[in-house]
Amino acid sequence: MLPAFQAGGDLPPGVHRATLHETLGRLGVGSVQRMAIGQRLGRTYALAGTTGHLVRFIVFGSFVTAKPNPNDVDVFLLMDDAFDVGQMAGETRLLFDHAAAQAHFGASVFWLRRLAALGGEQATSSTGKSAETVV
Repeated sequence: MLPAFQAGGDLPPGVHRATLHETLGRLGVGSVQRMAIGQRLGRTYALAGTTGHLVRFIVFGSFVTAKPNPNDVDVFLLMDDAFDVGQMAGETRLLFDHAAAQAHFGASVFWLRRLAALGGEQATSSTGKSAETVV
């Protein structure tokens, strides 16, 4: 479960594990903008999951704050080492092109394979404030 926001409207520092349902129930409500971004997040999560290679799905940025109208959703995808973006097609392929994902999904998507995670998987995904959606 996601903890309460701090006085400044941020989650406490760290990675907070939650299901997609919990994340959307807490952060995808309260304004039309938040609901729209929540739908984008759900779509991004579903497409990333169809690859069969998703290890971690981390949401960060203004969406994981108390800000009433965040601009977009920021997502970090950690993929297993067998993931080959060249094998992806259609919308799923767009998800792994940062500029295309921003334009098509309204999501700022960053991704790495486990092998490229400097300092290991935990160090790569535990900086700053984020909500990790359990996959």
